[in-house]
Amino acid sequence: MAEVQPTRMELIKLRRRIKMATRGHALLKMKRDGLIMEFRQILEEAKQVIGGMIEKYQKAQEKMTLAKAVDGTLAVRAVSIACTAEPQFTIKKKNIMGVTVPVIKRKPVRRKIVDREYGVTSTTARIDEAVAAYEELVDAILEVAEIETTVKRLVEEIDKTRRRVNALEFRVIPSMEETARFITFKLEELDRETIISLKKLKAKMAAREEAEAAA
Repeated sequence: MAEVQPTRMELIKLRRRIKMATRGHALLKMKRDGLIMEFRQILEEAKQVIGGMIEKYQKAQEKMTLAKAVDGTLAVRAVSIACTAEPQFTIKKKNIMGVTVPVIKRKPVRRKIVDREYGVTSTTARIDEAVAAYEELVDAILEVAEIETTVKRLVEEIDKTRRRVNALEFRVIPSMEETARFITFKLEELDRETIISLKKLKAKMAAREEAEAAA
């Protein structure tokens, strides 16, 4: 700590910094705890959404397998080539405790049979059901994409906030407090030396006065 100036002004400045760091530490802990609560809630929602997507995927696979087995791979492939529509969506943003996360605004991918690109009379109910199942799957995938991104960004922010909390708690604040103790010790040492010097000076002056009085 040779670079530290052990002065009262430096001690006052340091104590102010400690106070600000302590307040910042408390606020960051509150933010971290709040983010963790939000994360746990969204994680439960994510589990349900992902579970729903898996179910829709399994259903779509079953419908597709049945359609291929009964109506033939060529018939299914012809319909898949005809279905050229892409999901229509826009990505907005929302704020969760300072964390920007995406919100996907979308039109349902699932459509009525008459709104699809292939002719209704040229397919079977099995193919229609397979198409519908995959449309529902795409809707579910978009929902999962939104919530997975939210979870990822919350995890990143929690980790970043936790590192800042730990840095303040275990390095920054203890280091400043140690420096404050060092300055306090040096000032007290200086005060003691000053008092001793004053006592010696007073004793010398008293001795001189006595000598002058005796002369």
